[in-house]
Amino acid sequence: LFTVQGTFVDPVSTFTFRYGWACLLLFTLGFGAGLFDIPLAAYMQHRSPAASRGAILAASNFLTFCGTLIVSVLFYGLRAGLGMSSGQIFLLCGVITIPVFVYIVWLIPQATIRFLVWLASRTIYRIRVYGREHLPEHGGALLTPNHVSWLDGVLLLLTSSRPIRMLVWAGNFQNPWLKRLGALFGAILIGDRPKEIAAALKTAREALRNGELVCIFPEGAITRTGQLQAFKPGMMKVLQGTDAPVIPVYLDELWGSIFSFKGGKFFWKWPRRLPYPISIFFGPPVANPQDVHQVRQAVLQLGATAVQQRSRRLTPLPCSFIRRCKQRLRAAKVADSMGTVMTGGQLLIRTLVLRRLLRRHVLSDAEKFVGVLLPPSAGGVVCNMALAIDRRVAVNLNYTVSSGVMNACIQQAGIRHVLTSRKFMDKLNLELDAEVVYLEDFKDRPTLADKLLSAAAAYTVPASRLEKSLGLNKLTSDDIATVIFTSGSTGQPKGVMLSYGNVASNVQAIDEVVHLRSDDVVLGVLPFFHSFGYTVTLWTVMSIDVEGAYHFNPLDGRQVADLCEKRKGTLLLATPTFLRTYLRRATPEQFQTLEVVVAGAEKLPRELSDAFEEKFGVRPVEGYGATELSPLVSVNVPPSRSAKTSDIDLKEGTVGRPVPGVSAKVTDLDTGETLGADQPGMLWITGPNVMKGYLGREDLTTEVVKDGWYMTGDIAKIDTDGFITITGRESRFSKIGGEMIPHIKIEETLTKLIAAGEEEGLKAVVTAVPDAKKGERLVVIHTSLDQSPQQLCEGLSREGLPNLFIPSADSFHQVDELPLLGSGKLDLKHLKQIALERFGGGST
Repeated sequence: LFTVQGTFVDPVSTFTFRYGWACLLLFTLGFGAGLFDIPLAAYMQHRSPAASRGAILAASNFLTFCGTLIVSVLFYGLRAGLGMSSGQIFLLCGVITIPVFVYIVWLIPQATIRFLVWLASRTIYRIRVYGREHLPEHGGALLTPNHVSWLDGVLLLLTSSRPIRMLVWAGNFQNPWLKRLGALFGAILIGDRPKEIAAALKTAREALRNGELVCIFPEGAITRTGQLQAFKPGMMKVLQGTDAPVIPVYLDELWGSIFSFKGGKFFWKWPRRLPYPISIFFGPPVANPQDVHQVRQAVLQLGATAVQQRSRRLTPLPCSFIRRCKQRLRAAKVADSMGTVMTGGQLLIRTLVLRRLLRRHVLSDAEKFVGVLLPPSAGGVVCNMALAIDRRVAVNLNYTVSSGVMNACIQQAGIRHVLTSRKFMDKLNLELDAEVVYLEDFKDRPTLADKLLSAAAAYTVPASRLEKSLGLNKLTSDDIATVIFTSGSTGQPKGVMLSYGNVASNVQAIDEVVHLRSDDVVLGVLPFFHSFGYTVTLWTVMSIDVEGAYHFNPLDGRQVADLCEKRKGTLLLATPTFLRTYLRRATPEQFQTLEVVVAGAEKLPRELSDAFEEKFGVRPVEGYGATELSPLVSVNVPPSRSAKTSDIDLKEGTVGRPVPGVSAKVTDLDTGETLGADQPGMLWITGPNVMKGYLGREDLTTEVVKDGWYMTGDIAKIDTDGFITITGRESRFSKIGGEMIPHIKIEETLTKLIAAGEEEGLKAVVTAVPDAKKGERLVVIHTSLDQSPQQLCEGLSREGLPNLFIPSADSFHQVDELPLLGSGKLDLKHLKQIALERFGGGST
């Protein structure tokens, strides 16, 4: 390779093509040897028993040096004795390594195959592993991952440094080659017959006793919905008679890959990106689990941690808005009942123009919180998006409250300007402690430059460059997206700070559960000051490839029905109160395109679901959430978007399973201990959707958020399939005679007795006032009834309610109508005031 000239080496003088080629070959030889030698050495170090590892490594080094010596002598003999050239010697060495290679592959086939699969997977996937330290280095353990795709088992084998024996269905290994491969990796095949199942579980149990790692997918099948399914009891049989811990595992980001069932099919879909990101989380061991529910809760909580980690990498919502507008440049993106229809390009242009005008004429650079007083409409969307892409916090104010309450909210947030419409403001008759900016006044202010620059940005500038020019690349998931003031149904409104990570994780969960499509049209009837309106009908529409159609009054059934008919609405989010209005006002033809109807805020009666389905052909499902939780916690999968497999994804009477990434638990009201399945207690929620906190009220935040868990104030139970049933609010219980009396239970029975029918709505509500003798006195606030209070009390007794659950006949009070909040929920605070004014705190 080098020539010597005089007393020094001069490689440059003879640098030729052959010289460079020789260097490249030597480098390739060394690289190939490294691929061969280093994994082999690592394998030997890792698999050697700790007690004799030093001796084994010493013997290996001795043999290596002996081999080097022998090869040196052989090389000299071949060169000097036989006169072979260097190329011939290298060729001979290569031929000699072939049987050595075959022997090593035969000796450790698992490691060889695993290495080849690892190389391929690293090309296609970007795998992140968290909590690997929870995998024990020695001894048996049972791994219990969620089952999302066909690759789950392979990925676990790649990420574990120890062999894992997988419990798999024998039907997938009918092919002789697959059967041989399964046997090679120690797979435990489970048949369909009881004897085969028992034998497989016994084999798995013996493997645990022998100190091996065993993996079982407790769900028993790949999820068809993206949600964690019920765990089968077979897992507990594997653990019987062993002291092996359970290692919860959560496979994240696989839902949506070509090997998952997203879109209703396996395999036949394009990968969303390459390399495809995958995260695998190993949780702390669960020793001696009492039942499968405990293990499922551990996996669910690990999933919340996984999605929380993922949410930090999600695209900021304003960036998603820009990309979706560019995706639908010439397709309708936003419409409203006033006749406005905007394509994605038009929406982006108007948003950019309004941003320029607000910066030039209204807002200072230091102004962070900006009030918005607009109903659900195209204008309301443009205003919110203009503030978002300007990295300001839009505070949508509740226009159904008094001036005093609204000004308290304005003061809390430090709002200096409120953006609104003169036409809308004239109807409200509010006096605000902030400068009111009427958007109509900007109609003639855009210059030609404003319009041209905004149009060029919308239609020609790449999204990434536009985002960078707006400074959106500086946004993080922890930045505040909005402040939503709670409805104050049980107290004074509090400013809930929701981050971009909070809202984005909820949007992604909605997409995963409801399976949104590009031809979906979301009917936006909930106001943007309502958390469901803000997250679902505003940001879900803006950051996903769907259309939004808006109407400013959710109780205007005829207009909502007309809008649905014109825009061919497919998804409606409302309260049961609103659904009753649509049941009366809409015709079947107007709602014939509806596919998904989700009800929240109050209990969804079965009678209402039956009547709605009978008239419109679509059955409403119930969901659950809270402003502090961004807001969606759980939802039943709508029948039209169900995979229609053996997976259970809907249970009427419940509020559904937690959406992906959200974990729920129930604790004892007195001791705070975590309860098992079907035991009612306080409902706690954790996940990336838990709020940043209450604005300026750290004390209130620490009262309800503990170690990342939010105390909902709702009494609930979680069944073995993971479905949540809300039995009442803590504030909607009365303690009488030492017993907790649920108001909702009494209300449900009263509604049944009153026989109000699905079109009449709720006619009686239970509250309580202080009582000198019993502690509390039950009070019924009702509208006009056909039956007397005495008859209703007798009916409650006939229905089997205990005497403590039955209000006295003189504890009924009639009102013209039950008070509601702007969100459609009962105004519990006002009801309490009515009861106190009528009955005070006296005794019965």
